Amino acid sequence: MSESERLVKFSLLGQNFAFYTAASEEEMEKILALVKEQVESIGGGDKPGGTIPVSKIAVMACLNLASNYLRLQEEHDQYRESTVAKLGELSDRLDFALPDE
Repeated sequence: MSESERLVKFSLLGQNFAFYTAASEEEMEKILALVKEQVESIGGGDKPGGTIPVSKIAVMACLNLASNYLRLQEEHDQYRESTVAKLGELSDRLDFALPDE
């Protein structure tokens, strides 16, 4: 553990978890809120013993997060390609419009 890391504790699906992280308090709040949101959307809430086993809820939450991540990554790549193409077009227009030195 480095000096910048701190212990984070939280409860999810009736189980307690603890780990060390260098992430900021704000970042960890966002991360934990996202995880809890994913779990609750599957029907887990914060109550163990529902109709879906805890392990399946955890796997489904991971799959949902991975799916969202890959979709955003693809959108980012498309945006980057589009931006590079537009910058190239603008550069070509400027080259054409500006007199040679």
